[in-house]
Amino acid sequence: MALFAILFAWQHPHFFAIAWIYRDDYRAAGFKMLPSIEPSGTRTVWLTIAFSLILLGVSLVPKLIGMAGWTYFFGTILIGLLMLAAALAFSRNRSVGNARRLLKASILYLPLLLGFILLDACFNWFS
Repeated sequence: MALFAILFAWQHPHFFAIAWIYRDDYRAAGFKMLPSIEPSGTRTVWLTIAFSLILLGVSLVPKLIGMAGWTYFFGTILIGLLMLAAALAFSRNRSVGNARRLLKASILYLPLLLGFILLDACFNWFS
């Protein structure tokens, strides 16, 4: 359930970044994605920030329920804050460049999170 919650929260900033980058293409093709039907991007950035905050919270659940240790906890806080920073930068300047940075942050987030799980397991195995 913890992994499901992490992936559910993660997919929203990831998807909204993609949808912002390709909003004109979606609009031209007739797809009703949020960035293509709301050109100002207000709801898009609000939801991106909200789900980045949710992601930060649910990513801590494995530590809170005893599935992971302190290495995972602090690593997850770090990458969660970096993801939130990318979302906030996108909210301040809704450019394609900032959307791409948010997309790159989201792409790096999952392998780093899984890496922290492995690193934490290695540290616990050796102690």
